[in-house]
Amino acid sequence: MTDHSLTTLVVDDDFRVASVHQGFVEKVPGFVVVGQAHTAADALDMAQRLQPDIVLMDIYLPDGDGLDVVRALLDSDRPPVVLVISAATDIEAVRTAIQLGVVHYLVKPFGFAALAERLSAVRAAHAQIADWPENASQGEVDRLFELLRPTAPDGDVPGIAHLAPTLQLVYKSIGNAGSGLSASEIARQVGISRATAQRYLTQLEHLGAVRLELRYGQTGRPEHRYSIRRR
Repeated sequence: MTDHSLTTLVVDDDFRVASVHQGFVEKVPGFVVVGQAHTAADALDMAQRLQPDIVLMDIYLPDGDGLDVVRALLDSDRPPVVLVISAATDIEAVRTAIQLGVVHYLVKPFGFAALAERLSAVRAAHAQIADWPENASQGEVDRLFELLRPTAPDGDVPGIAHLAPTLQLVYKSIGNAGSGLSASEIARQVGISRATAQRYLTQLEHLGAVRLELRYGQTGRPEHRYSIRRR
């Protein structure tokens, strides 16, 4: 694990659904749930007290509109990353979420893989922001936006959809990068140790899912970089 797990607040009016979503989040490496809120008032109070990195926000709450809560959270001094999780698919809700700055919008019901992919993208972007250069290039800005809007890598490698969740996250983090990544970079993005990342990368290489490239620098010692094997 990395030395910092992203803290998450789960907001949903249904206690059972909130518990399911908490279980999903806690299966993704590098994330920890710090609380559940079931009303708009509780969401605002807990967000202020707990200062979570991420909020999973339902729209239909018994005492208010979840998007009004989102507006308040994103106007705060320490705004979290917000992912909307809702059954609402009307254009007004979706448009408002986009205008407010919501990073992702998941329509209920959804499975673990859908949430895990989005959380992994958020963590990868968080890691890139932490290492942001003073004079970023257009390419670096583009890559950051691409991380927050991930597209699934080519689905032509047999068995990828049936791999363990963390192994899938390693594979997808490579695909989202657009260029080769080292084991250390992958470990930081996914939220696992470098040794664990290296073990998963070896498995993916044996499956033919990723390609290992050696990049030589000034020291003469080659750096191992991994990229998706296109077919």
